[in-house]
Amino acid sequence: MKKILETPRLYLRELKVTDAEDFFLLNQDPEVIRYTGDVAFNHISEAVSFLQNYNPYELYDYGRWAVIRKEDNAFLGWCGLKYSSDLDEVDVGFRFFKKYWNQGYATESAKASLHYGFETLHLNKIVGRAMKANSASIKVLEKIGMKYTGTFDFMKHEGVLYEIQK
Repeated sequence: MKKILETPRLYLRELKVTDAEDFFLLNQDPEVIRYTGDVAFNHISEAVSFLQNYNPYELYDYGRWAVIRKEDNAFLGWCGLKYSSDLDEVDVGFRFFKKYWNQGYATESAKASLHYGFETLHLNKIVGRAMKANSASIKVLEKIGMKYTGTFDFMKHEGVLYEIQK
């Protein structure tokens, strides 16, 4: 297991195939994926396959990371950075089990991800994207210091774009 980041309550590490059950269950909750444009996995084998083929760590030396609570090693969800080659930009993203919402975990892990992006990866800008209707994610983006820069088409829904510069 490769730990990437540590915060007062959490550590972020690379996702691994043994996370498949948690990863599968996370995407089964319609409220969790409501604003993502993603569809639920049909079977845990799809989560296994996704994790087996997830390669941003090798390509870019970063990606989405498992968020683990220190006190009990609970898998809370994921957070991290993603490079989009078609846009030539890096975004911060997060997804958590509903039972961990409104406890500051998304803000804490996203803020740590920004710090990693700027201080370790030497990025100059990181963006955040959300459906306009996803007020909870927008609040997180604002709490971590991102500024609204415009709208975009988010899978036939109105999306909002935020960014932060180093």
